[in-house]
Amino acid sequence: MAWLADSGRSDAVAFVARVVRLDPGAVVRLRPAGEGAVTLWSRLPWGVLVCRGIPARIALDRTVSARELLESMDGELPAPRDTDWRWSLPRVPGTVVERIPRGDVVRVGEAAAQTVRTAAAEGVGGRPVGSRMLRDALLEHVPITVTTEAGDRIPVSQRLVQAVIRMGFTSGTAGDFVDVRISGPWTALACTYGSAWHRAGGSPSIG
Repeated sequence: MAWLADSGRSDAVAFVARVVRLDPGAVVRLRPAGEGAVTLWSRLPWGVLVCRGIPARIALDRTVSARELLESMDGELPAPRDTDWRWSLPRVPGTVVERIPRGDVVRVGEAAAQTVRTAAAEGVGGRPVGSRMLRDALLEHVPITVTTEAGDRIPVSQRLVQAVIRMGFTSGTAGDFVDVRISGPWTALACTYGSAWHRAGGSPSIG
């Protein structure tokens, strides 16, 4: 019996295919989210959790190989790999603290990518810089900071910006705004096609 509703197939394929492209060895966690709904979760190589809700039906929370899941969209779920999921999850959907025009988020991401390309080609201050160092510097940069009603400042790092862009969550013209959400120690960028979450200090093991 197929676990995935026909109406959710294209969304599920898009999500899992991008996860596999970014990390061929990734796993996907399927978490029941109410009657006839499932949230797909995965972790990107730079420590950001991404998720997308789809119409589907499963009995229990389950983690599987992303690559195997991509090959079984029309059949049964692949064998469970629950022990391979080692990260906590935020309480979703969280609280919206700011709405940012989608185009601004895209421009921030594109500007960062161009900076990295220029630095890789020309160096920094006339000195060559390694690709890993460039990547790490990009991800740690905080291009957006929002302030809550209580006056707390919430940094939105390039980790989140790059996650929503590379997962295709900001693609097309769907949704004019991206929400900045918080949930406990987690910060998210929530788009029409999915959300990316990052926890200060990383995503700790669940033990």
